[in-house]
Amino acid sequence: MSDINTTSHTEEDHTGPVKNPKQLLLTVFFSFVAPIFIIIGLVLYVTSDKKPEAGAVNMEKAIAMRIQKVGAVEIRDANRELKSGEEVFKAQCSACHAAGLAGSPKFGDVAAWTPRIKTGYDALLNSAVKGKNAMGAQGGGDFETLEIGRAVVYMANAAGAKFEAPKAVAAAK
Repeated sequence: MSDINTTSHTEEDHTGPVKNPKQLLLTVFFSFVAPIFIIIGLVLYVTSDKKPEAGAVNMEKAIAMRIQKVGAVEIRDANRELKSGEEVFKAQCSACHAAGLAGSPKFGDVAAWTPRIKTGYDALLNSAVKGKNAMGAQGGGDFETLEIGRAVVYMANAAGAKFEAPKAVAAAK
């Protein structure tokens, strides 16, 4: 027969980290209460920034953007006087070409314009009308193709080209 006291296991080997009822109550309390306070703190942190509701800043504009028409009709005066190349340059092109922004050739810079001039007037006009690299179509303007052509001739001729300014087609009487 074996003696009970001779075993190598003691009572402490079978107990957990909680040694008394006070520790048990504190463990149970903090295991339920602590997550609640953590969740409340996170909710307050996330919602503390004052963010406007979607579309609440300018409600009328937001609604108008959501219900805008798919297409639009624009009525222009067909008999308006077309602008010269210099006027179009000052109104639209000078924003980038005066300072050479975004890789655009600077107005009057012969070295920058020479390879472009060699491509010819039609290639320059096509790039100006449809856009190229960082430049949008018509440089973001809203002009007739003839007006854009005049601006192209104005800028290219300032850099040494000998392009002839395009003329308006005479209307049949």
